[in-house]
Amino acid sequence: MPDHERRSILCPNCRRLVSVDEPSCPHCGMARPASLSWTRSLGRVFSDAEAMVRAIIIVNAAMFILSLLLHPSRASLSMNPFGMLSPDHRSLLLLGETGAIPVGQMGRWWTLITASYLHGSLLHILFNMMALKQIAPLVYHEYGLSRMAAIYTLGGALGFYVSYLAGIPFTVGASAAVCSLIGSALYYGKSRGGAYGEAIYRQIGGWVIGIFAFGFLMPGINNWGHGGGLLGGVALGFLLGYREKSSETMAHVILGWLSVAGTAVALGWGAFSGLILYFFVLGR
Repeated sequence: MPDHERRSILCPNCRRLVSVDEPSCPHCGMARPASLSWTRSLGRVFSDAEAMVRAIIIVNAAMFILSLLLHPSRASLSMNPFGMLSPDHRSLLLLGETGAIPVGQMGRWWTLITASYLHGSLLHILFNMMALKQIAPLVYHEYGLSRMAAIYTLGGALGFYVSYLAGIPFTVGASAAVCSLIGSALYYGKSRGGAYGEAIYRQIGGWVIGIFAFGFLMPGINNWGHGGGLLGGVALGFLLGYREKSSETMAHVILGWLSVAGTAVALGWGAFSGLILYFFVLGR
């Protein structure tokens, strides 16, 4: 293999071939593309939007199954779609349910992250994962891997923090994080403008109206979490920028991987401490 081919890499931002000696990508302008190429090996599981969404869904499904195995609710075997396959409240609290009581009275701040991976019923998780699959490809395409990971994680935590401030006692679900993705897409459409940006803005704006209309019509919906996640996504979209506005930097990469690592640690601690409490403290 010629030496120049061995010293070429794919730009982490635009995925086009560049020399490792280039100070910036000649195609997209990303600074020092070679310094970020290591993220390819670390992020193979997140190599595209579909793979990243699949990983998030698998983690959500695993936590949902674990919560059911710990303690299913009495209504979990009923034919009521709102209660079918629903974990008991004790399971959710052990594994990382958030809210004014877990955070404010129990000091479990890490639940602001774990609650995004817990769900109250089969219908709950199905609805949220379907919404994730619809919005994630757009956010991934316009913001990239690192910024999407940060928006999903931090926006979800911000949404739950708002609901904590509002006094919501207990809450779970990926909807705050999904609303953060929606907020970032809303910001992208409005900021970019033009025919494409306006089309995105109108479509996402319709989703926002539908989400809050549904939330006010259906009981038990955490509109504070939805609103907080949405505003968090708008703010993060503005602060982090999107690909057309600013190339991915090392700071974005670090923030993205800190979000992934923080989520892994929080979920691991939630599962470990929950199982310890369940089997050794509660005597199950």
